[in-house]
Amino acid sequence: MPEPDQAQPDTRRRRILFRATHRGTYENDLMIGGFVRANLGAFTEADLDAMEAVLELPDAPLADWLTGRAPIPPEEDTPMLRRIRDSLVHE
Repeated sequence: MPEPDQAQPDTRRRRILFRATHRGTYENDLMIGGFVRANLGAFTEADLDAMEAVLELPDAPLADWLTGRAPIPPEEDTPMLRRIRDSLVHE
């Protein structure tokens, strides 16, 4: 049986993956879920914190920011949000 502190990171990563792929809009499920699937294994604790913050953002503006339909406002402009947006440009 795994130690509780060893199981916690896996639980957190699974929760983030679920939330990233079940956003409520198909477009965000694809964009954010695809990014998380590709990068989740390499995320540091700080990355996990940053991803959880992104997952708290509302769907409509998030989709606009990630697709470039609207600029990311300065108060929401984080390195993680830019990483997701930049990964979409390079696909």
